[in-house]
Amino acid sequence: MQPITILLFFLSYFIVLFGISYFMNKKSGSSNDTFFKANNKSPWYLVAFGMIGTALSGVTFISVPGAVEANQFAYFQFILGNAIGFIIVATVLLPLYYKLNLTSIYTYIEQRLGYFSYKTASFIFLLSRTIGSAFRLYLVVLVLQNFVFNTFGIPFWATVLISLGLIFAYTYKGGLKTIIITDTLQTLFLVSSVFFTIYFVCDSLDFGFSEAIAKINDSNYSKIFFFEDFIGSGQHFVKQILGGIFVTIAMVGLDQDLMQKNLSCKNIKEAQKNMFTFTGIFVIINLFFLSVGALLYLFATKNSIPVPVLDGAVRTDLLFPEIAFNHFALVPAVVFLLGLTAATFATTDSALTALTTSFCIDFLGMEKKEETKNTVKTRHLVHIGFSLAIFLVILIFNSLTNQSVVKLIFKVASYTYGPLLGLFAFGILVKNRSVKDKLVPFICVLSPAITFLISINAGIDAEAPKLIPYAFAEELIIVNGLITFIGLYLISKKSV
Repeated sequence: MQPITILLFFLSYFIVLFGISYFMNKKSGSSNDTFFKANNKSPWYLVAFGMIGTALSGVTFISVPGAVEANQFAYFQFILGNAIGFIIVATVLLPLYYKLNLTSIYTYIEQRLGYFSYKTASFIFLLSRTIGSAFRLYLVVLVLQNFVFNTFGIPFWATVLISLGLIFAYTYKGGLKTIIITDTLQTLFLVSSVFFTIYFVCDSLDFGFSEAIAKINDSNYSKIFFFEDFIGSGQHFVKQILGGIFVTIAMVGLDQDLMQKNLSCKNIKEAQKNMFTFTGIFVIINLFFLSVGALLYLFATKNSIPVPVLDGAVRTDLLFPEIAFNHFALVPAVVFLLGLTAATFATTDSALTALTTSFCIDFLGMEKKEETKNTVKTRHLVHIGFSLAIFLVILIFNSLTNQSVVKLIFKVASYTYGPLLGLFAFGILVKNRSVKDKLVPFICVLSPAITFLISINAGIDAEAPKLIPYAFAEELIIVNGLITFIGLYLISKKSV
């Protein structure tokens, strides 16, 4: 697939999104209520389907299949934990948010714990989502850079800026109202791409559907459940399930991005139908992503295709694009590019809208002000500001590391989302105590610091024994949340 073909496809894709944005804004305008809440008229089935694209991202599209060789299907244990977490979010958190009629979910913390606790929770989200969104976008921009823009002599920073500029252009007016529609379309592209990729790889390997299942099952890539070595293995079933549950509660239920879409539904029943439907689709789609990974490695083995190396490091998350662009025919390559683009921009456009919403409401108090031209202009400036923040984080990340992005996202989430988990847990579970509000920010800084110290001093190493002989995986977020919870309890007293 020629770079000019990829570039033309990329531009055509955004023309479609611009067309949708123009049509939606022409009908509904560019009010703050439209941007923040989609006027509370979002159909639950569109939200459910569109959330698939937001939750998966380009990281899932590339890194999850790429990690199959090293981890087999162990990631599916984490997905099962995610499913349990989604059910908890739907049955515990959503009813609370709807009962309080929230636009920003962090206003609950203000009502329950106080002003400084509220600002701390919102700031944690802004920091966490900015970093997470930058990591997700980074991987796809890296693919575009290596397979397209390097050919034209365009530097990496310009590729990032162009990508963010295009996303900003179709979201800054309509916000959530536009995104509900564009994400539905992008999720359709994403899901279609997965199934078509499986078809094309099976066709190349001369596999029928039943034969493909048998080949995957007989391969060295298909083991799902790992019960060996609870202490030393990060892939152990219990660790992955617990990590999946609490990462989901934190990164979905306590995250303004995905909750903002749920809160745009007409009522709690429709929002819950959305979450239950989304959960079922999410589990199935991730199983197909893992299957894509197994098939890609079978294809690579048969055709003697090595895993790409970048800057001296083996990059399994670049295997999929390597095969798609250099070893597939034109149509399969276009299908891959369609899925990758859809997954990435469905995540980033949603995150930008959520970041803008949270800052405007939680720090500028915009929900309490009468809407004017100045408030709309301020919202636009905030939107630009977060676009630039993501741009800077990507450049910093690119200069510092070449780790697998999917691992890094969950590692960072363990530190940044942990205090949110502790704050909401304390607010919901401890009804008869109030905290010393001004001390809460210190607890939420101290908790990740202690968690980091625990992490670097934990592990199984025969040559250099660690202080804590235990290998943490994604369940590290539980430790972080628990430390925050204990800290809040220590600075609390019984309510009068």
